[in-house]
Amino acid sequence: MDRHSTFGPSERMQAVQTPIIPVVGDLIRQHPGTISLGQGVAYYGPPKPAIDRVRDFLSSAQHHEYGPTYGIKPLVDLIKTKLERENGITDDDAYRIVVTAGANMGFLNALFAITDPGDEIIVPLPYYFNQEMAIGMVNCKAVLIPTDDNYQPSLERIRAAITERTRAVVSISPNNPTGAVYPEAVLREINTICREQGIYHISDEAYENFTYNGVKHFSPGTISGAASHTISLFSLSKAYGFAGWRIGYMVIPEQLYMSVLKVQDTNLICPPVVSQYAAVGALEAGSEYCREKLKTIAEVRGIILNELEPVRPFCKIPPPDGAFYLLMKVQTEMNAMRVVEQLIKEYGVAVIPGDTFGMQQGCYLRVAFGALNKDTASQGIRRLVRGLNAIVEKRSQRS
Repeated sequence: MDRHSTFGPSERMQAVQTPIIPVVGDLIRQHPGTISLGQGVAYYGPPKPAIDRVRDFLSSAQHHEYGPTYGIKPLVDLIKTKLERENGITDDDAYRIVVTAGANMGFLNALFAITDPGDEIIVPLPYYFNQEMAIGMVNCKAVLIPTDDNYQPSLERIRAAITERTRAVVSISPNNPTGAVYPEAVLREINTICREQGIYHISDEAYENFTYNGVKHFSPGTISGAASHTISLFSLSKAYGFAGWRIGYMVIPEQLYMSVLKVQDTNLICPPVVSQYAAVGALEAGSEYCREKLKTIAEVRGIILNELEPVRPFCKIPPPDGAFYLLMKVQTEMNAMRVVEQLIKEYGVAVIPGDTFGMQQGCYLRVAFGALNKDTASQGIRRLVRGLNAIVEKRSQRS
């Protein structure tokens, strides 16, 4: 039978993985009292200036009209100032800023702007699942590059993976799902490889504000001459505690500007104006707001790493120097999703299976700790430790 003669989704969409967060969320709802170490959100809400700006927005009927496709001028101006002061991105004659409905939209905008069907995007493993999904949705291929034991990318493997169909290399630093932070030297070299090969460097910096123990974030867009081939993605969701407002922005080469505007105008018309007003207030409060909140997250991170000590004999836990995640590898033959289900049903704690991030060989689990207070973090990790001990012990006895 001709596939077009039946009702159903496209083959392209059938090949895209199902988002795991809602699946785990359903399991959590079925088991009340479960402590979630799953979805990555910050524990705090927006700063007061963001809320004040929303009140200002509601005071004028004019604000309810469509806004510019690329974002309202007060926000774009504040972003430009922030990029100069905090990221060192100053070559404003060679790049353009486009406000987006979150960094995910920025990534999809970039793919539409730079790829044709069948093109390839190089993605280090583990990947952020929404990015791998987006690559499939535009009929492109994600070329997956293994990282080392600390989830650092291999420059040699990146070079070897480039073909005539390659359009970009993706880097996420600080990283979701691992918490790894890529050294400046590595990001510079990736950027250089992309320039030499005539491809783009897509730099996802959604967690730029979240680093620990003196580790520094580096923006490849600050490299001299990088503006022509670097696409930088940023988000306000995490740092300013308003993930649901859906505001991020992309810094793109001048030659991609009209293509990105075509994509965004078709898909969104303009970023939600009310959210942009909140973003204006957030940037007026400044990154100091996040730095103050980061102290609590850093304390929670310390508690979690300490509480995980008992499982280190059978769990590999590379240090998470950024974001608010860690990705552990458990020495068990059990499928990661089965482990997740058992942890929820029997031990009241939820994590995310690593295969959704492309880690198919072995049992990987992502732990998120940005949303937790210290007491909940300690209780949740103790449940996790108890559950993992029992799971590994049972499997050992059977073998």
